[in-house]
Amino acid sequence: MSKVRIRAAAAVSAITVFAFLVLAPVAMAADGVGLAGRVDDKFITFFCFGVIAFFAAFVIVMSLIQGRLDAKKERRRHDLDRFNS
Repeated sequence: MSKVRIRAAAAVSAITVFAFLVLAPVAMAADGVGLAGRVDDKFITFFCFGVIAFFAAFVIVMSLIQGRLDAKKERRRHDLDRFNS
């Protein structure tokens, strides 16, 4: 690696550590009250269900996109083989 990349990586690492140190007190919730207000079990449950639903939908959408891109690639490959023969 070049010296410039090493310095850039060191700078990014230092900024990240500094940001974590500065923002750490904000992340600590006092008495169950955080940025979202008072959090109970129902809130946590629905939030986790939302996370599960998001990743399920994300996987499905990305699989559909990949299928279309593969079909497009195969069509293009078939057309190139047909025209080059």
